[in-house]
Amino acid sequence: MINFLDHTINPLGMGCWPMGGAMYSGDQSLGYANADDNESIRTIHAALDGGITVFDTAAAYGAGHSERLLGKALAGNSEAVVITKIGIGIDEKTRQLSFELPVAKDALPAIDASLRRLDRERIDLILLHQNEMPIDQAVPVFDELETAVQSGKIGAYGWSTDYSDRTRALSDRTSFVAVEHAMNVFFDAPKIQSTVSDNQLTALIRSPLAMGLLSGKYGANDVLPKQDIRASGAPWMEYYTDGKANPDYLTSLDAIRELLMSDGRSIVQGALSWIWAKGGANIPIPGARTVEQIQGIAGTLAFGPLPQSAMTEIETLVPRDPDAEERPR
Repeated sequence: MINFLDHTINPLGMGCWPMGGAMYSGDQSLGYANADDNESIRTIHAALDGGITVFDTAAAYGAGHSERLLGKALAGNSEAVVITKIGIGIDEKTRQLSFELPVAKDALPAIDASLRRLDRERIDLILLHQNEMPIDQAVPVFDELETAVQSGKIGAYGWSTDYSDRTRALSDRTSFVAVEHAMNVFFDAPKIQSTVSDNQLTALIRSPLAMGLLSGKYGANDVLPKQDIRASGAPWMEYYTDGKANPDYLTSLDAIRELLMSDGRSIVQGALSWIWAKGGANIPIPGARTVEQIQGIAGTLAFGPLPQSAMTEIETLVPRDPDAEERPR
């Protein structure tokens, strides 16, 4: 158990991108396939039953739809920790997203809109959802988030970014408590992890299962639906190529499969246990859209971090580039 935002929680959350369903940038689909609203609500309830109380969503996920589903599922639940993100424009009717950088005056109306969709009086944590936003342009937005803290609309704020310099730039603010960044057994994000540790922040780990590749269910010949974000060919999409699992990562997974399954873990549970072994301030936020998925994820709580012997051997088997530049993932 750890303390996060004055809640004593298990260090594991549920990501709500997959349940958002359809969303687009022009003709490009940015959602996951096969989302079902009723199953999504059952999945949130199963997460709570399994000891998961942290839920990570965004205004952008389904252009508001994920927030609405989460609000419906958590109605009357005061124990859940709700994290959402603002900074990407949405049109709820067309489900179109706009990636123009936000300005300060956009922040408070965006928070109010998220509060309405979530049907909550207060959001525990708001993250800026612009990975590469220049620091000087982001600071006025965070000034507005501080105003929201003072008015009681939000509890704290942070940044969803893969850049350590952006994290450092805001880390001296009392209300800046967390950074959400990509990390998994294929990519260990040493620079931003060091920044998190040095500044006593919490790291919310997105893509801890490499967008499902670390589930172990995708082989070399499996093809994802065209409307799935993983088949989009986006420049940051490294885990899948042309809608298929990246063969280089499949090779790495085969090499470490048994190590991840130490002490009876599933591959998923081993991948999440690896995150915990990398740092005590890490809260992995794997996405889920079915009860079966979240039950397996929640089962990781029975194991804890991977043993050091497995961690050491994994480092000999997974290629690392210590000089890799930080970039969106």
